[in-house]
Amino acid sequence: MAKRWGRRAGLAGAAGMLAISVGCSGGDKEWKVSDENSFDTAGNMMAYAEFELSGEPLAESLGLDLDVLDAGEIDKPTAFDYIAGIESYEYSEEAMYEVVEKSGLGLHLANGPAIKASAETKGITPNEQLAARYTMFAESVGSSPDDIQRNMYPTMIEYAGGDPHYAQPVDTKKFADGEDGAYVPNYQVDFASLRWDRAKMNKTLVPAAYGGTMLKQALWAGDFLGGFHSRDKDEELDAAEADAKDPNVALGVSSADGLQGLFLVEGIWNKLLTVRDGLFYDAKTGKLAAGAGAKYDPAQGLSYLPHAIAVTEDGNADFPGAASYQVTDARSLLSDQWLMLWPTAEFYGTTDQRTANPNRNPAFAAVFDGSPFKAAPAQNIDADETNDIASDDPYTADRDVMTQVYRNIRAMHWNEAGGWLTSEHDGKTQKLAGDTFDAGYTMEALRMFERAVDGLPVGYANGEGADGLHTEEGKQALDMIAKQGDFLIQHAIREDGLAANGWDAEGKALVTAPTLRAQTGAIRGLTAAYLATQDAKYRDAARKVYAATDKLLWSKSWNTYKTDLDGSGQYDAYTAGGVSAMLRLGLSNLRNEDADADKPAALDRKTIQARYVGFYRTIVNGTKLGHGMQASEFWDTGDRYVEGDDSGNTDKDTVPQVQAAGGANGVAPILRGLEVSKR
Repeated sequence: MAKRWGRRAGLAGAAGMLAISVGCSGGDKEWKVSDENSFDTAGNMMAYAEFELSGEPLAESLGLDLDVLDAGEIDKPTAFDYIAGIESYEYSEEAMYEVVEKSGLGLHLANGPAIKASAETKGITPNEQLAARYTMFAESVGSSPDDIQRNMYPTMIEYAGGDPHYAQPVDTKKFADGEDGAYVPNYQVDFASLRWDRAKMNKTLVPAAYGGTMLKQALWAGDFLGGFHSRDKDEELDAAEADAKDPNVALGVSSADGLQGLFLVEGIWNKLLTVRDGLFYDAKTGKLAAGAGAKYDPAQGLSYLPHAIAVTEDGNADFPGAASYQVTDARSLLSDQWLMLWPTAEFYGTTDQRTANPNRNPAFAAVFDGSPFKAAPAQNIDADETNDIASDDPYTADRDVMTQVYRNIRAMHWNEAGGWLTSEHDGKTQKLAGDTFDAGYTMEALRMFERAVDGLPVGYANGEGADGLHTEEGKQALDMIAKQGDFLIQHAIREDGLAANGWDAEGKALVTAPTLRAQTGAIRGLTAAYLATQDAKYRDAARKVYAATDKLLWSKSWNTYKTDLDGSGQYDAYTAGGVSAMLRLGLSNLRNEDADADKPAALDRKTIQARYVGFYRTIVNGTKLGHGMQASEFWDTGDRYVEGDDSGNTDKDTVPQVQAAGGANGVAPILRGLEVSKR
């Protein structure tokens, strides 16, 4: 791993306040930060998932030795290496922790179904049970309960959004000496001062929001728990070679990462139980109910995840739970469904215990063998689907939700006659119009679903080949991916090479000015089709859209992309995430190879890397302090706390420390909207 300041001994900036203007100008362009008081959970978590995949995994796949990276050495060994290996990756991780452990943006994990059930059995309070679980997690990774941060707020399920300004002064006082003259601030080990204002939260449950958060949790949990480590030296051990029964072998790739991985799994598990056992909408009764899981047949009546459920909290100030749920928007939106299918597929690859699957990671198996997490009943992992039984273990809970979401996408959002995905279903009628971005990302979610049900590697290894199980639903998913890819090629790609924003109910491409967001969706989907089928026509089509995007939307003077063909520069989190993915796929799958007959300059490796640097420096970080989408940063990207330095920006980059990012108390490290325009 790269040299870091240390996950728990983290060091971020000084205690001084820094005035940040939300508007600025330079050269022939202006920046304006928008939505500074509004955090969109779904968009942020989707974007940061792409940032994660475009971080260390990308840099390492291109040959970078991660050990040469140092968060305190900006742009070394190159700007691309530093941005990918440090900034993109660490922004992603910190934003996840902000949502699921610090901000309070949701219902408290003490209310989780698995926690409450165990607490009732033991005759203790749910909070006591949660504390006992966390203590047990520390012991299982060879760590100490003293290593657990104080005053965490782990979430059971997350809200749609909130105000990312801190509700109280961030505690930046010195906790302990750190390295190289820096010190560990109190808030790094005690999260009490990092809460957001609950009165300003959008207390609505949206599948894209809690699903997007689960995507972040599942990706990082797979990373953290994908190997073992030694208890005595805390060194990573190869999962295929280590003996899980050896008393010196512990869960996780390190004690710190293993501990966080188990925290994440606990949150995912209780979220899945919450969703499965009460958040599906019965179209016949118009009421919320438990899902039917693996036995679900949409032909017998639709039961799906509705777009919006308002939460009335129970009044518990310390461990907020739900007093009631009220459906406020009963539509099924494709944007919600793919952001549930993708994370459940990722988590399925971690929890999979099927006896027929030969590709299971031994490190994952050790996590779900009964301790620290329940193993699935034998009936649920054999080859006979007719003997399955109800169970609350993580594997079964995930399988149930994933299966029902997949079948609803097929029943409610797939137009078999036209061969395209539709954006909306009201519970009675399918609306036939489609959106390129959501269709493209659904193709990627379907690819992950197929890999998961067929027992192929997901997570960072989602491109690796293996001998799969060739399930019937896996074949269906592949068929949908191919047909949607064919539709995009035949009907949605314009003469100029750009993809249309979507199509109407008759399958005719929309004539609105193509957006950057649509291009990223088309590239994501067509590349997914190529990876899933190995048919080169999809790669060729993705390369065509990529080259057209570079030609028609890249602005040399802005050093970034315009967000539509009319010349706008309005970035939201979804667009930023899509661009990060587009650039990663350009480097990983679409770049010019010797066998390519056509080699556009836009797809040269050096050109793509230059675009990557331009996008992150102009849009994510900003060209001047406080001008980018990334509102603030912690120690993991080099902004350490140093006694006597009250600049609020000790690494002298363009992203301020959290307490210095604006407002009375600072701003969390999240993505805000940004508009770039000509002067």
